[in-house]
Amino acid sequence: MTPRCPLPHDEGERLLLGHGAGGRLTGELLDQLVLPALGGAPDGPLEDAALLPSLPELVVSTDSFVVSPRFFPGGDIGSLAVHGTVNDLAMRGAMPLALSLAVIAEEGLPLEELRTLLSSAGKAALDVPVPVVTGDTKVVDRGAADGLFLTTTGIGRRMTGLTPSAARALPGDAVLLSGPIGLHGMAVLSTREDLGFASEIVSDSRCLHHLVAALSPLGPALHTLRDPTRGGLAAALNEIARDARVAIEIEERTLPVPEPVAAACDLLGLDPLIVANEGCLVAFVPADRTDEALSALRSLPEGAAALRIGTVREGPAARVSLRTLVGAKRIVDMPLGEQLPRIC
Repeated sequence: MTPRCPLPHDEGERLLLGHGAGGRLTGELLDQLVLPALGGAPDGPLEDAALLPSLPELVVSTDSFVVSPRFFPGGDIGSLAVHGTVNDLAMRGAMPLALSLAVIAEEGLPLEELRTLLSSAGKAALDVPVPVVTGDTKVVDRGAADGLFLTTTGIGRRMTGLTPSAARALPGDAVLLSGPIGLHGMAVLSTREDLGFASEIVSDSRCLHHLVAALSPLGPALHTLRDPTRGGLAAALNEIARDARVAIEIEERTLPVPEPVAAACDLLGLDPLIVANEGCLVAFVPADRTDEALSALRSLPEGAAALRIGTVREGPAARVSLRTLVGAKRIVDMPLGEQLPRIC
């Protein structure tokens, strides 16, 4: 009998780390699998937090945290879980009312480490202040969770007059940034890979709701807010440009990249624009409200370094560009996938 070649076996597509990175692969996963399975895309853009349909003054957000290592300069997975969820609420103009916290812990995790991390989450919530009103705890087999995963859900109430949305950015708006970029991602990566920058780079992980409260006198003129976490500033600006159907131009000379972050990015061949942040926000306001907004941001320690980094243009729609130090322009693309895994 003549041997026959077996037919190739197609096991189908598989999840990649990049599907969770906040870039183009994440968008494809949402559009092609997650949203259709759950009933289709909501009206309007996908935001950091959603308005409750029957109670639009209330905002809800949920997030999971899988950062590795669990401790890093400037924070840990416990405090990060609180900061990240409070910030997602704040980007919709909401002050936090309550949190839930779910724990997935791996068999063998030292109880003292779990106690330390949960105490850190509790302290972060107390500092906001916001109560942790419910939660859940699961223990999984050794090797199934890399130590500890945390999931938080937050409920917030919108501040009067605030309706920020990624779709509300308008041509002529000033693009403001509340502080330096790249600190969180580089702090986590430097610690994980023992790159020698850990003593110089400290995560910016912190809550941003007080900054939003300071901006609240702008009311409807506060068009858009976004905290550039996964995918960094590049992903955040591309999402806004897409959802608002505008072009965004930023200036390289104004970008606040700390020297140790720039050095680490040079070493690794990374663009600081794609590195995650956990303690800064971008705000879009009419150009004639720029000074007012910057004064409000700079009135608080977490916004002391706030500055204008760019301008919204009419087109071409959904394009982000960077004017370089020599006056040329380059396109800032949406990151494709995961270049810095397990940072949030």
